[in-house]
Amino acid sequence: MTERRQTRGEHQKARAQKNKKKAPKSTSPSSVKTWVKRIFLTLVAIGVVGFIGGAGLFAYYASTAPELNEELLKDPVSSEFYDKNGEIFATIGAENRKYIKYEDIPEDMVNAILATEDVRFFQHHGMDFYRLGGAILANFRDGFGAQGASTLTQQVVKNSFLQNEKKLKRKAQEAWLAFQLERKYSKEEIFEMYFNKMLMSGRIYGFGTASQYFYGKELSELSLDEEALLAGMVQRPNAYNPLKNPDLAKKRRNIVLGLMLQHGKISKAEMEEAKAVDVTAGLADDATRQSFAGSKYDAFLDIVINELEKNDDGTAMAEGIKVYTTLDPNAQKIVENIMNDDANFPTENIESGIAVVDTKTGQIQAVGGGRNYGAERGFNYADDLTMNHPGSTMKPLLDYGPAIEYLKWSTGQTLVDERMNYTGSKQTITNWDGKYMGAMTARKALYASRNVPAVKALQEVGADKAKEFIGRLGVEAKNVYEADAIGGGDITMSPIQMAASYAAFGNNGVYTDPYAITKIVYRDGKSSKDYTPESNVAMSDYTAYMVTDMLRDVVGNKPDASGKAANVPGLDIAGKTGTTNYSTDEFNKYNLPNTSVPDSWFAGYTTNYSIAIWSGYEKRSDPITTWDERRLPQELFKNIMKDLSANVETARFTKPSSVVEATIEVGSNPLKLASDFTPSDRRQTELFVRGTEPTEVSNEYEAPELSTPYNVSANLDLGGQSINIGWEHDALLDSETNEPLPTTFEVSATLEGGETISLGTTDSKGLTVSNTLADGNYVISVVAIFDGTRSEPGTTSFQVTSMPDEDLETENPDEPDIENPTPPDQGDNNGNHNGNGNDGNNGNNGNNGNGNGNGNNDNTGNNNGGQTPTPPTEPTTPDGEVESTE
Repeated sequence: MTERRQTRGEHQKARAQKNKKKAPKSTSPSSVKTWVKRIFLTLVAIGVVGFIGGAGLFAYYASTAPELNEELLKDPVSSEFYDKNGEIFATIGAENRKYIKYEDIPEDMVNAILATEDVRFFQHHGMDFYRLGGAILANFRDGFGAQGASTLTQQVVKNSFLQNEKKLKRKAQEAWLAFQLERKYSKEEIFEMYFNKMLMSGRIYGFGTASQYFYGKELSELSLDEEALLAGMVQRPNAYNPLKNPDLAKKRRNIVLGLMLQHGKISKAEMEEAKAVDVTAGLADDATRQSFAGSKYDAFLDIVINELEKNDDGTAMAEGIKVYTTLDPNAQKIVENIMNDDANFPTENIESGIAVVDTKTGQIQAVGGGRNYGAERGFNYADDLTMNHPGSTMKPLLDYGPAIEYLKWSTGQTLVDERMNYTGSKQTITNWDGKYMGAMTARKALYASRNVPAVKALQEVGADKAKEFIGRLGVEAKNVYEADAIGGGDITMSPIQMAASYAAFGNNGVYTDPYAITKIVYRDGKSSKDYTPESNVAMSDYTAYMVTDMLRDVVGNKPDASGKAANVPGLDIAGKTGTTNYSTDEFNKYNLPNTSVPDSWFAGYTTNYSIAIWSGYEKRSDPITTWDERRLPQELFKNIMKDLSANVETARFTKPSSVVEATIEVGSNPLKLASDFTPSDRRQTELFVRGTEPTEVSNEYEAPELSTPYNVSANLDLGGQSINIGWEHDALLDSETNEPLPTTFEVSATLEGGETISLGTTDSKGLTVSNTLADGNYVISVVAIFDGTRSEPGTTSFQVTSMPDEDLETENPDEPDIENPTPPDQGDNNGNHNGNGNDGNNGNNGNNGNGNGNGNNDNTGNNNGGQTPTPPTEPTTPDGEVESTE
């Protein structure tokens, strides 16, 4: 059956019906209101639950808050400082605090504090909710703890009872106690508590004490700019110290003045006038500040306080913490005794900064902040000296260390000390003595502190690699320039940092950031914070040892060694000297002698201690001009290291298996082994990274020409039983001592037409051997031998003839014939009977020709004439007087 097709109209109608089914249903206004209501109710429910939960949590935290204690509210809480042995060496708190009543505080001082810390202090009830809202927004944006909203009341509570930590529990307790404090005390009393208990800097508490310490004035005598500076210090007490960081202090002071203007406390003219004042203009002198008592070890305590500041714990001392430090009391006493003895210094005003670091751990054991350093002197030369150039103490760190690490240089690497300019410059690189020494080893270039080889080493390594190397030693550098190779570029460091960097060489290449604090424990006795840094491998052990071995020579006895004055007999010490230079403009500006230098350094270490010392003057315009001043760091190092190491076992530096030795020919390039003929002054045993030692022997020097032995003689002794051989020889001379070099002689006999027989060797110019030669004519040969080189032979003819046995027997008559002596006036027959053989007997018959019978009759001649020697006879005394002989 045929299916009926739809008409056009039916098709359109069906299509419209289909589209109608697909169309979305329209949302009615009532349904939208329903969803909004649901969301709102959900949020309200969440808010209610959150509020109830938060309120409950707040109530719980508040219930665990400590009770208000008026004594703690009014007095600073003391913090305790412990040495490495766990003994307290300093307590900082209410000592020497000048307490000020509210009515004695100047109005401008009150306004400066309120404008900076809590402008609505007299309006709120312990919490500033307006400021709190801004802080909450900042914390949502930047993370919890990004910004605080503490009022003066909260700060008093925190510094009296709570720990310095950004946790909900502490904030809840702080808010609750602030509310309680506002109920119990007046605003003026609370302000007075704040004014007298805040940490101002170091160990200075309270604004009244700070006024006396920093300005030597009563509060009523302070100017507006001084009041603003003190008001701004509370936020970061040590960072804003005008004695140490005047630039930071100035910026902070000006911010406070701006806030005072913003809140209507001063006029714009007053603000501008106060900002124009030099931030250091009114500061008190050292003598005034010395009236404030310090601890036993003020210089070290300053380092500890600085470290607290760097770790965001600068204000924690006001909360009664326990600080466990790395201080070695014995080491600190040694340093202070030496620093406080004027006899150890060549001039009255020269200064020094000293850092003693444990070579293995990086712990700061002791510091010398300056001569006769007192409490809060303001500038600690061991730590605050960060803008002075290190001079040649930079060479191991930036030049030779990286060259060994990355290029695997030998300590014998050939470098040429020659006239040279900095790249792209007309400035000539000079040495301290104005001379150039030509080709030398890297070892000598370092221990003699030559500048041109150091720059060449940096050029070979490259600035990027050198920067990477010192970065692993804790030295930050934005850029590395060629001038940095000799410590005169952009890189600067403090004695503490230098001691820590050098310690890595003595610790097999392992570096640890220097630190003075191991941990701090908060007031509750349970919470603590670890300060101990992690150690890192900064270089290969071969780099550390090879640099150390070169630096041993700096303090050794070689003629050009630059650090001999630092040597301590019996100790294995490595170290480096350093001096800096004035620029041409500075020489002209300060009218300085041409021998002037601004800084002198020495850094050295054993396996126990690493010590860095700077010496110079407070003002750069005051120069070092004498060798006694230049050598001061070496002398101080020697005295300190000697005392530190007394009765302490000090191990020697140990060569690792990655390092091998080889005797090279100095000046060869590439390095080659010394040959047997290399002169002694060109032979040097140097260190190599295993696998890089040379295998090729130098052929630069040929075998020396040995002279031929001469005046060779040979004869038989009595009876022909031994052969006596003698000769002369002109030996080679040592080029250094001009003494004859040891020479060996090889002696042989060659039979005419026959074989050669060895008679032996000797170091002397004569040889006696048993006669085992057959009859015949021989040639006796003597050859000189030195260091493998042989001379031409020196020769002589020699005859061996056998004799009948009966001819060798000597008669022994019962009564020997007596021969009368010849009278003296009969002459000596022209001396022909002197035993020299003119009568054919070649013998030494003892008759010297003077007829007196005084010959030696030793019969040691050759007797080549074949005659039997005449037995000795007893002379008879002639009649008459005996003639004397001369």
